Amino acid sequence: MEVQTFDSVFDALADTPAEAANMKARSELLSALKSRIRAWDMPQEAAAARLGITRPRLNDLLRGKLSKFSLDALVNLATASGLTLEIRIAEAA
Repeated sequence: MEVQTFDSVFDALADTPAEAANMKARSELLSALKSRIRAWDMPQEAAAARLGITRPRLNDLLRGKLSKFSLDALVNLATASGLTLEIRIAEAA
């Protein structure tokens, strides 16, 4: 039996390198958003209103439901939360 190794869990889950890169970017944004929202220390209803989303949508975010958020949606939420995005481009290994 041949054992496969991957550089990241996203490489193992994704069908293509582009899909893995998208998943990684979404995961990093979602994690930063969760930290930001928890730091606000406010009720979920108020946090959802601050972000311009519904409470169930906020719940999905706080529970880490990555598949429910596009990269575009997460960028918009990060901006609404007061985070600044920086994109870094590098040659593939």
